[in-house]
This record gives sequence, structure tokens and C-alpha cells, in this order.
Amino acid sequence: MGTPAFPNLGKHCNVGDCRQLDFLPFTCDRCNQVFCLQHRSYINHRCPNANQKDVTVLICPLCAKGVRLVPDQDPNITWDSHVNTDCDPSNYQKATKKRRCPVPGCKEVLNLSNSIRCRDCSKEHCLKHRFGLDHSCSGPKKTDSGFPFVGLFSKSQKSPQNSTSTSSWWGSGLMNAVSNFRASAESGIQKFSNATTEAIQKAKTGIAESSSTGELVEQCVQCRARFSTVSALIDHVERSHRQTSKPAANRVTIDVCPKCSKGFRDPVALVEHVERDHGGTSLA
Repeated sequence: MGTPAFPNLGKHCNVGDCRQLDFLPFTCDRCNQVFCLQHRSYINHRCPNANQKDVTVLICPLCAKGVRLVPDQDPNITWDSHVNTDCDPSNYQKATKKRRCPVPGCKEVLNLSNSIRCRDCSKEHCLKHRFGLDHSCSGPKKTDSGFPFVGLFSKSQKSPQNSTSTSSWWGSGLMNAVSNFRASAESGIQKFSNATTEAIQKAKTGIAESSSTGELVEQCVQCRARFSTVSALIDHVERSHRQTSKPAANRVTIDVCPKCSKGFRDPVALVEHVERDHGGTSLA
């Protein structure tokens, strides 16, 4: 065994018919004997303790749970221990009942990859019956009444099954909805245009009436003379009151605005103030 330099190198296989010298032998973890590469498995060297590594699991018919048999123990003892401590018959339905597609005649088992929940009836169906028409859906949820095309979707379920009549019905219904929507928009635009035209006409009529009557709406604050326009009033003040209305050295004359009661020493400044801040009219 071994070599002259390494006399303890390698071991012989414990199988009687083999006894091969192996420099990298295998030690069985059950019988602790040494074997070669060919006889390293439990079956090849007929290991007497191989059953200690076997894993046997029985399914309980009462609770559908797995019961592992303990090596070197009577299976009846293991079974009695499970029945008295861990067995729960109520778990049988949960473990054996499989989710299936609710469509009559469909036996597809539902799982995470082939099931879709319908938004209308809140039920899960297989991919084949995922649409509402395929699984006879109870109907869509109540839609918003403010949507202009609600009538189309509500009437589509009551439409005839003939494909030709259905397509013609959809075309006519869609055109009617579009026509109604367009008519309502045009009516709103026409009302807005009429109101704008009426307002402009009233404004033009008021301006024309005031100019045609020739009313004296502007009044001089010094001599109480009336004029029809602001420019005529300014010409009157500059011509009649600028040179003649020089106050004495010891007296200050203040003209008050009849609208905002703001005082001015110069009548021209008052007139300019009225034209600029009060729209050209000095009536209180």
C-alpha cells in the first residue's frame, strides 16, 4: 500500500470483490467504511445504514399535510403523534380546492400567471375568458351621466346580434351624438356673438344720442358756464380766466374738484385732472 516515499498513501476499497487501492478514497457517512469511486454510493456497496438518510413523506388524508417518517421509528408511532397533535381537518379544503375559471364548462386552473380580475364583476377568469362578452359579465359599472356618449355604451348591450345591423347602428348612433354635440357648441357660440353685438350696438347708440342732443355736460368752476366738450371748456378757461384771475398777494384761491374734493390752485390743472382721472366729466 502506498509508495516507498509515502507508504501510508491511499486505502483499499472495503468491498470484498474489489479491494482496489484508491489514493483518493471515499468514506461512507453511514457505515464509516472506505470505498473507491465505483462503490462510493449506498446501493453499490450495499450500505446497511442507508435507510437512515432516506426521506419518506406521507400525505395525511384528513388534513392534506405532509408527515415525514422518522428513521428507526415505527411509522405507526409517527402517524399517531401527527393525528393527536398536528392534524387539522379544516385545512383539507384549503389545500385541495383549486381555483378554476367560473365560466361554465371551463376547467382551467387559475394561478398568478393565467388569471385576470374583471373590473366590472370583480371576478377572476382565465385568459381565454378575460373579456366581458366571453364570461357573460353582469354589466359595466355606472358611468358618469355627464359624458356625452353614455347612450352609446348603454344601448350597445341591447343591440341585435346581427353583425350588419350592429355596425349600422353604431355608425348612426355615433353620427347622431357628434351632430348633437356640434349643434350645442354652435348654439353657445351664436348666443355669445349676439350678446356681444347687442352690447356694442347699445354703446354706439348712447354715444350717438349724446352727440346729437348737444347737452352741455361740462361746467366751469369759476363762472359756472357750461360746455358740450372738454376742449371747449379748456379754451374758455385759458381765454377768460388765466389772465383775469390773478389773486392778490395775500390771498390764495383753491379750486375744488366736484367729484373727489381735491384742491387745485390752477383751474387748468383742475380741468386736466378731471379729464385724466374722471373720464372728462366734472358732474358729481
